[in-house]
Amino acid sequence: MTRVANYRILNPVFATTREIAEVVNRTTDGKLNSTGEFTIASGTTTTSVTDPRASKESIVLFTGIGNTLTHSDPFMSSRANGSFVVGHSNHGHDVLVGYVIIG
Repeated sequence: MTRVANYRILNPVFATTREIAEVVNRTTDGKLNSTGEFTIASGTTTTSVTDPRASKESIVLFTGIGNTLTHSDPFMSSRANGSFVVGHSNHGHDVLVGYVIIG
């Protein structure tokens, strides 16, 4: 599943003071733009997630959306630049998962 996000990247040479202030103020307000969602599909034990913000060094944290993750037991199976694979239990129904990428 590919995550399409509306996060802002500043030009390191031509960013204006106003643009920098907007990004810093959003960050201070908790708008880190490092979140996403994917679905653990019924009958599967791994889910691939494509997100350009992910890297080989990223830590990814999970939370259930509308359901608990108690029976899914998601864990990081592998990490790469631009994607990661989540291993999980197969318990017979789809589960929506939210995540945050750190690093």
